Amino acid sequence: MQVPIFTVDAFTNRPFSGNPAAVCLLENDLDEDLHQKIATEMNLSETAFIRKLHPEDNFTKSSCFGLRWFTPANEVPLCGHATLASAAVLFHVQKNTNSVLTFVTLSGELKARQVEDHIVLDLPLYITYPQALQEVEELIKAAVGDMIVQDLRYSPDTKKLLVRLSDAYDRSVLEELQVSAQRFLSAEKTGKVKGLILTLKGNSSGKHKGHDFYSRYFAPWYGLLEDPVTGSAHAVLSSYWSEQLGKKEMLAFQCSRRGGELKISLRNDGRVDIAGQIAVVLKGNLTL
Repeated sequence: MQVPIFTVDAFTNRPFSGNPAAVCLLENDLDEDLHQKIATEMNLSETAFIRKLHPEDNFTKSSCFGLRWFTPANEVPLCGHATLASAAVLFHVQKNTNSVLTFVTLSGELKARQVEDHIVLDLPLYITYPQALQEVEELIKAAVGDMIVQDLRYSPDTKKLLVRLSDAYDRSVLEELQVSAQRFLSAEKTGKVKGLILTLKGNSSGKHKGHDFYSRYFAPWYGLLEDPVTGSAHAVLSSYWSEQLGKKEMLAFQCSRRGGELKISLRNDGRVDIAGQIAVVLKGNLTL
């Protein structure tokens, strides 16, 4: 069996930056164990599987598809960049004729639409709650050492811990921070953290002005030491920074080595639009 597969760099318009995802187009159902085997073989932070919901569906004409995401280690309930990559394959490679695509996922229905040179994802918005330091002190020490932490929040829906570093730091401090994410596994004693977000308020002056906030994201619990650009983390960051900055429209930058930019717009229905650009870098077939 041949399965069309693509590698797409998301949240960038240049190859070899942003966040790469593999995208498989499934004409027929795949044996359940093959999803994980393919994702492990691709060894990217995420491999997405687009499937037809009905036998008569068509990747060019249909507007609604099933979508699942796998890391090299396991299936995950939400992945923003691989959803962006999936929409890109349908819009740009398959030349899908619909203005809006709907994906049926473990996180409910997600929509993607084209707006000029961006693809806009309609994602859930996740609220964060204050987190007691003593519960996660060892984990934070493993992540940032003795750096000053200004705020600490937890998102129970996504099991993500948000660590805001002091406004006294600038973007270069976050970029240059050496993080040994493997150590998080033994340092996290509560069992409730599955992703760690480090974030920093943007700087309104200097060479990087224009970004409202910066972040880095680590998920060794899912086999991802550091994820380059993370849509699902921004579904958490968006609610936090909107509240902190009093803004509904924001521009964010994730400061990984590859880096990527996200345009954020909080909606009135309690969800968030996250927009990014893409670059398709590989087209081929898996032989199973």
